[in-house]
Amino acid sequence: MAAKAAQVPRLALKDISKRFPGVVANDRVSFAVPAGAIHALLGENGAGKSTLVKIIYGVQAADDGQIVFDGQPVRIGSPREARALGIGMVFQHFSLFEAMTVLENIALGMDNPPPRRELEARVRAVLESYGLALDPHRHVHTLSVGERQRIEIVRALLQNPSLLIMDEPTSVLTPQEVEQLFTTLRRLADEGCSILYISHKLHEIKALCQSATIMRGGKVVASCDPRDESARSMAELMIGGSLKDLSDKTDCTYGEARFVVNALSAPGEPPFGTSLKDVSFSVRSGEIFGIAGVAGNGQNELLAVLSGERQAGVSGSLTLDGEELVHASVGARRRAGLASAPEERNGHAAVPGMTLAENALLSARNRMGLSSGGLIRSRAAKNYAAKVIEAFSVKATGPGAAAGSLSGGNLQKYVMGREIMQNPSVLVVSQPTWGVDAGAAGFIRQAMIDLVAKGACVVVVSQDLDELLELCDRLAVINEGRLSEPMDVKGISIERVGLLMGGIHGASPEGDAPIRPAAKAFAAEISA
Repeated sequence: MAAKAAQVPRLALKDISKRFPGVVANDRVSFAVPAGAIHALLGENGAGKSTLVKIIYGVQAADDGQIVFDGQPVRIGSPREARALGIGMVFQHFSLFEAMTVLENIALGMDNPPPRRELEARVRAVLESYGLALDPHRHVHTLSVGERQRIEIVRALLQNPSLLIMDEPTSVLTPQEVEQLFTTLRRLADEGCSILYISHKLHEIKALCQSATIMRGGKVVASCDPRDESARSMAELMIGGSLKDLSDKTDCTYGEARFVVNALSAPGEPPFGTSLKDVSFSVRSGEIFGIAGVAGNGQNELLAVLSGERQAGVSGSLTLDGEELVHASVGARRRAGLASAPEERNGHAAVPGMTLAENALLSARNRMGLSSGGLIRSRAAKNYAAKVIEAFSVKATGPGAAAGSLSGGNLQKYVMGREIMQNPSVLVVSQPTWGVDAGAAGFIRQAMIDLVAKGACVVVVSQDLDELLELCDRLAVINEGRLSEPMDVKGISIERVGLLMGGIHGASPEGDAPIRPAAKAFAAEISA
């Protein structure tokens, strides 16, 4: 095990500043990351974290300040120069070519890729080390968001970095996968690799990191040892105030089943999509129903079928307040009261090059009267977008701001606000708080609780078990396109949920049913 050189920091930032028109993204930021340390960078969405790490990685240039790497002042003019120094990065938003395979995308991200056969062997070795399932020959357009994230992680680790920057690396991983990832990160740190870790999952920060720098409004406002803090205290340092508790749902009452799905089946998108097989569940008025699962088990297909985006080959029944919608168009479902938000906010839930007002037209034009007689009511669209911005505390210059100019968390708040403020009868949403900070996550969850308090019902598809357990009344697990029996969240067995996510359909680990690797790992963990 390599000794950790505490005297000379691996990375030291000195008075880094970066300005954009109308905003100071970084204001004289200074901190250091020792060699072999796992250091957290915390802050709300828009605090300046993403700009700062882009400067470290050479994507952007600082206006002022100095970067010192391994004791030497450096100027990092491009990601290629950063990688040459030994800096690797896993971005929150992926840079992948959808028509190419996993292996081809990894090769494109390397400065000097080895021959194909050697590269595949190295990729498979890294995947096995992480315990993550990913076929190097699959095309990216067939992958879930979680699987795409794994490509970025593997691509960075193949560079053998001495500083690894990780931006929300676990946002769509299961608890088992997170632990496997942490094991690898700890091993890398013990070998001398420094890790700059950005995450909104504060319990992960507490478990993994030895030190943290906290930013707010582009400035460093605090530093701490996460092991000595609570998740709540770190969140309050981030927002500069007290964190509000979610409304208590224990006294809520449920009405009749409003949204009923029965024997829903649909073919997966060729050649690698997951087919849905006899999916059935119902959601009552006043209820939040959760669907858990490992990425790539049919979540995207289910959301597409429920929203009406996919109708070819669909069989079964889908009713809202007794009205059959299984063959209804997206527009007809929205007019009936069904709103939806997919997991990919940038490019699917919103068009980056369009303004927030124009993005409001995508889903709210009928229910909110943003068009009339086939003509767009521009002023009404701007007014509605402005209301969403204000109600959901979206950091944006106004309705005319391009969706692509918002930080990931702020765009997520806008998308969720755009759907919730239409007062739908049922809201179907995937990964509602993916990549957002604790304050924004609490705000979004509270908005869903407030929606069901009015008599609506909500379906939440998420890989964040903590979120589902905090938010939902009942949940089921999707695995290989099949949905388990619903379980009441009160008194739920986390072990059972983990095994269902890993692929054990009601069988014990000693049974004859086939067990996927993730399930084996989880079964071993809980029996230890």
